[in-house]
Amino acid sequence: MSSERAASLSRPLRVAVLASGRGSNLQVLIDRIHGRGKVQIVAVGSDKPQAPALARAEAAGIETHVFATADFGGGRSERDAAIAAWLSGLGVELVVLAGYMQLLGPELLERFSGRVINVHPALLPAFPGLDAVGQALAYGVKVFGVTVHFVDDGVDTGPIILQEAVALPNARTREEVFDALHEIEHRLLPRAVGLIADGAVAPDPEHPRRVLVR
Repeated sequence: MSSERAASLSRPLRVAVLASGRGSNLQVLIDRIHGRGKVQIVAVGSDKPQAPALARAEAAGIETHVFATADFGGGRSERDAAIAAWLSGLGVELVVLAGYMQLLGPELLERFSGRVINVHPALLPAFPGLDAVGQALAYGVKVFGVTVHFVDDGVDTGPIILQEAVALPNARTREEVFDALHEIEHRLLPRAVGLIADGAVAPDPEHPRRVLVR
């Protein structure tokens, strides 16, 4: 990402966000980095027509679109091709998954190879997939955390950009854990997008899974 970005540092990074729910991470991106020189959020898409994230985007003057799977007779493949075409038409350079509850297929990931990131409420590679916090509670862990990572064709298996842990030795409910993790998400995700916009994130040539952050 850094070599591609280095040639265009004179203009803002064009970012799209995909979200399925409340959009709290989207709101943090809007409040902290959108339109401040380095980053321009140009699109917000959702699989849910009533997702509050869409209203947050519209309030900020950001273009939105709904891609409900039921609207595509060809299923996920057709839907992802439509998302990819929409984002490409808007000149999107980075796609951020912020609480997007759909798996992305090869049609989109190939079009945006190395340019899709996700925020996950666990310290990957532990507890990938759905209900990561519930998995961690069931396992009885004492330390929880957040990971921002690149997205590949696996389930939360892409190279890690940033991680932060928090000790919650007595946590018993998802609500207790999420209260702590949301604060971390709201720090890490804008930081990761800002680093990418600065061209400060690059793969390690000596280790295919390691991401170098300057």
